[in-house]
Amino acid sequence: MESYDHLRDEELSGESAAVRDPGLDRHEWETAWEGLQEQLHDAPAEALPELGDLIAEMLEARGYAVDDPVADDGIEPDVLVSFRSAREITVMVDRGDDVDPSDLGEAIHAYREIYEQLIDRPDN
Repeated sequence: MESYDHLRDEELSGESAAVRDPGLDRHEWETAWEGLQEQLHDAPAEALPELGDLIAEMLEARGYAVDDPVADDGIEPDVLVSFRSAREITVMVDRGDDVDPSDLGEAIHAYREIYEQLIDRPDN
């Protein structure tokens, strides 16, 4: 699974999101996304949690309140609705629940759409 150690390292080094070059985030996200593609093809259920973590990180970096249900009323609420729907399926996979392959595909598709929306945006 994706770790957030790089965020902790930034805190220790004094580097913050405010002074960090936004292009670095984009490069890290593209690298992580590419790294997950083969795993998504070969073992989608195993890759789904890591994919969800990546998308959550991207959303938070772009200013979305992923854990705030009230945020659904904010900018682009459909993005958060899609994310939460995919994350619900991801949680089921993490718990070991029996998940229909079409639901798995739906979650991957939702994450992919969100990724493409976020990666195509100019850096904040």
